[in-house]
Order: sequence, then C-alpha cells, then structure tokens
Amino acid sequence: MATVTYILRKGQPLTEEEREELRALKDRPIVFDEDCPPQTPEQLKKFKRVNPRPKKKAAS
Repeated sequence: MATVTYILRKGQPLTEEEREELRALKDRPIVFDEDCPPQTPEQLKKFKRVNPRPKKKAAS
C-alpha cells in the first residue's frame, strides 16, 4: 500500500493537480488492519508520547 504525504506550504495554494489527487483520495478507505496488527494491553503500556506539547509557563 502506498503512502501519500503532502507538505503544505504556508501562503502557497495547492496546485490543481494536488487538488485532484486529494479529491481522488477522499473516498478511499483507510485500512489499518493490514498495516497495524492488534496490540495487547502489555504492548500498549509501553507506548509513550514522542512529541508532547510543551507545557505552558504560568505568567508571573
């Protein structure tokens, strides 16, 4: 299965070709079963957030 990646460029609209491709992808199903086998509770406990949101500092 192919992976589709888009990098949105701030201030630059999508080209018509990119818009057409996104329209075609819109109705395709996302199939997780093929790529991601079910995880056991033990495996899920090992997961951790890799890119957590930075904590907001309290105003002094």
